[in-house]
Amino acid sequence: MNFLNFIWNKLLIVLQFILVFTFIIFEEIIWEGLAKPIYLKIESFRILHKLELAIIKSNRYILLIFFTLFLLGVEGAGLIAGLFFVQGKVLLGALLYVAKIPIAGFTFWLFKVGQKKLLSFAWFAWAYAKIMAGFYWIKALSIYQNTLKKTAILKEKFKAMVTMIKLKYFSKEGRFVRELKSFYSYIKNIKSRKS
Repeated sequence: MNFLNFIWNKLLIVLQFILVFTFIIFEEIIWEGLAKPIYLKIESFRILHKLELAIIKSNRYILLIFFTLFLLGVEGAGLIAGLFFVQGKVLLGALLYVAKIPIAGFTFWLFKVGQKKLLSFAWFAWAYAKIMAGFYWIKALSIYQNTLKKTAILKEKFKAMVTMIKLKYFSKEGRFVRELKSFYSYIKNIKSRKS
């Protein structure tokens, strides 16, 4: 029985790691890096303020239909992009995934604007609560907390390394820039001699 518990615990750790890793990839890279800036840009468009008023005044069933269509389209595009990746069509998969990000940003905006109406459906409110509980559960895992701490340390080290490289090689007084200027002058002198 102890051996089975040991195997189960190890399997559980692997599953938690996969869940946390996937969640961090989507939250840190895709949401924070790509979708959130698009979402904020969408939110700033004036034309959408008029649409926002129309959504607030709209019928909740019509809002649900539009939100569901956008959500299914975005998730479907993500699944198809994943299939392309698995089939080795990486460029096509990447293009499809990148193309879906603005639509995902609009879908998040639509949810934010119509959240009160959408949550007025009991089944929708239940599903939303379960999804949010899942997110909170993942974020409460120690493996998630530790991974975030290590990721923050890696980000700081990477930023420091980039800053050091910029200062050493690409500053106006850096060796690399001096050598480039010297090479440029050399080429310019050769061309002027030939003329």
